[in-house]
Amino acid sequence: MSSKGTTSEGNRLARETSPYLLQHAHNPVDWYPWGSEALERARAENRPIFLSVGYSACHWCHVMERESFENAQIAELMNAHFVNVKVDREERPDLDEIYMKATQHMTGSGGWPMSVFLTPKLEPFFAGTYFPPYSILGRRGFADIVASLARAWEENAQRLSDQAQRMTEVIAREGRADTRGSVDPAVLDASLAALRESFDPVWGGFGDAPKFPHSMDLRVLLRHGRRTGDPDALKMASFSLDKMARGGIYDQLGGGFHRYSTDDEWLIPHFEKMLYDNALLVPAYLEASLALEDEGDTWGFERVARETCDWMLREMQTPEGAFASSQDADTEGEEGRYFTWTPEELIGVLGARRAGQAQEWFGVTPEGNFEHGTSALTRRDEARAVAARLSVPEDDLLRSMAEARDELRLARERRVRPGLDDKVLVAWNGLAISALAQAAQVLEEPRYLAAAQGAARYLIEHLLREDGRLFATARAGRAQHEGCLDDYAFLIQGLLDLYESDFEADWLHTARNLAQVLEDDFLDPDHGGYFSTGRRHEPLIARLKNPHDGALPAGAAVHATSLLRLAELTGTRAFAERAERTLLSMGSLVNRYPHAFSSLLCAIDFLAAPPREVVIAGAPGAADTRAMLRAVRRTFAPARVVALAGEGVDETLLPLVEGRTPGPHGARAYLCVGYSCREPLDDAVSLARALREQ
Repeated sequence: MSSKGTTSEGNRLARETSPYLLQHAHNPVDWYPWGSEALERARAENRPIFLSVGYSACHWCHVMERESFENAQIAELMNAHFVNVKVDREERPDLDEIYMKATQHMTGSGGWPMSVFLTPKLEPFFAGTYFPPYSILGRRGFADIVASLARAWEENAQRLSDQAQRMTEVIAREGRADTRGSVDPAVLDASLAALRESFDPVWGGFGDAPKFPHSMDLRVLLRHGRRTGDPDALKMASFSLDKMARGGIYDQLGGGFHRYSTDDEWLIPHFEKMLYDNALLVPAYLEASLALEDEGDTWGFERVARETCDWMLREMQTPEGAFASSQDADTEGEEGRYFTWTPEELIGVLGARRAGQAQEWFGVTPEGNFEHGTSALTRRDEARAVAARLSVPEDDLLRSMAEARDELRLARERRVRPGLDDKVLVAWNGLAISALAQAAQVLEEPRYLAAAQGAARYLIEHLLREDGRLFATARAGRAQHEGCLDDYAFLIQGLLDLYESDFEADWLHTARNLAQVLEDDFLDPDHGGYFSTGRRHEPLIARLKNPHDGALPAGAAVHATSLLRLAELTGTRAFAERAERTLLSMGSLVNRYPHAFSSLLCAIDFLAAPPREVVIAGAPGAADTRAMLRAVRRTFAPARVVALAGEGVDETLLPLVEGRTPGPHGARAYLCVGYSCREPLDDAVSLARALREQ
């Protein structure tokens, strides 16, 4: 390796495992990964750092690489004046969180690629996102920014350092803020009112474009509907889920959702597909299907959940049994090329007659709804309306389009496929385990349970260390980086959902142990709640909390619900006390901004409802036991825990199963609500009725 760190084999990033970092391994930029080598050089030479943060599936990250980081002249300028550090935000959410706050404070907005200039003390003095390579039409280009900041550092480094120190203190104060307060009893009603105010009655969802799925807002709406009986709450959730599933944001051929819609109508997405988005949307569709069960699955929500799970298994599962992180938006340098179609392409696969039907079915037009005359596929109209326009029987059209869909998907797979970021992230895999476990329960699909079990085993065997702490990510046989709050919180939730799927006590043991590590390492002893990084984490310029939902649900909020579940399952009051402290640690914030805390409100809803414990005593796998479990799993009752009593169950771990035995004729159900138990129930019909009455 030369002094510049670049050779014909690539720069220093060639030694990394992150697909995003490896994409930049042959840039002429003298890139460093974040680490001691880069940071020590910056300090030794009193040289500022250029920190570039992005991720593999990021379209504008690819654009900035092509325009600036592959530009030899710009690279020479960067190498002459800065220590250049490239970070995969998915591997290092801790760094991303800190420097995104700086970017937002300095510019009023944020996004990726994130471009931040730091002092050798790692304090930020200039930030932005994407920059064009050269100045044009009044917008400063990256080359000019690099040159001007290099001059500014040479001429007055102290002024920039003072400015950076002030910004760092602003960021650090956020982590020290005292947000404790009692939770207003009316906060759930305030949340419903806030969601109603921002709801789009024409296209569903919330707010204006760009439009994100907001899965946690939809799930809290379903809970509002159950809690209040307000039909509008259910309607807002179901209407939004239906509009999303009909739009281009949903992959009409392969299943799964793209990241967000660029318009109000869910028509044209940003085409990258993220594991976490899909893992969060599966439970939303499953819960909606249960909440609307009296109507049957007229909305097709079970189908959407199933197709999304199938996409995860088909395209995201790694050979080791875990799940990859994301699929690119781009192929062959064009966003959406893999996913969009022209009429001529339909004809080439289906022939003229069926292609004509498919154009009506999927909204493909000669002029297109996307770029270059292509169309993102949608399903705006009901089958009945399309059949009427085509003058064909509806049943015939349904059969024809089911076959056409399969043929188009197989034809699409012969195209150049989007790049796959196949690194395994504990946090996102925790969400996937949870989604698949819930899907296995509701849809009674053994493949989903097996996939969830396989992913959990991989994480426990390869990313859980001997001291009980987690690594955050793994790829190419290397597990690395300290786990952050989300890694623990999301995996604990997934393990609890997995326990309630197969009732293997090991999942519950591991969840309980991880919860203790989380408490020991992440707790804020002064103000309550949890920091994003553990106390043994690499020292950074600030230790932050992230109490509100963003693209991901807030880890502390997710953990609050898990603590309540652990308290009910294990009979350990300390877990419930931790959950209550967590809620109170954010009380002043959630009272003021309930629309930003839907995950926390799910925990409050759990706490506000009378605790519901369901114990099924019966032979595992027996038909009557399965029928009892089906009655439980086909009822929308999110504030509950479920356990299976039987021979060999550890009653010290699960005291709620103590003394619970099968009935004289087979499986028996024990239902307790609000610490008051009903008479045991000996048939699934009676259990289903009792669950609905509660």
